[in-house]
Amino acid sequence: MNSLTKGGRIIFGIPFLVFGMLHFMNASAMSTMISNLPASTFLVYFAGAGLILGGLAIILNKFTYLAGLLLALELLLFILLLHIPALMNAADDMAMQNAMAALLKDFGLMGAAIMVAGLSKKES
Repeated sequence: MNSLTKGGRIIFGIPFLVFGMLHFMNASAMSTMISNLPASTFLVYFAGAGLILGGLAIILNKFTYLAGLLLALELLLFILLLHIPALMNAADDMAMQNAMAALLKDFGLMGAAIMVAGLSKKES
């Protein structure tokens, strides 16, 4: 693995660690965003654990294929269950812009997670 790929993999994994920790630190506030789902607080903790484990796996280059695919799935679920409803229920232009930015961020990260999975498959 060349140094650009290794560095990029580490840089890509770090935000997932931070996002995951934020899920644990702000679970009650985050659960209000998905209060329409059952066990919303549990889901926030579960999602946070998935983000942390996925980020660690990518940084450590262990189970990278599986981690990339599972992170992509988690991000897709965020888009479908959180961002699209927020976009559709936006009260004003600023809320709509924020929802769209979050959707596009997770969409881009989802694509990168799929690429990480694909690249790790080529290396094994």
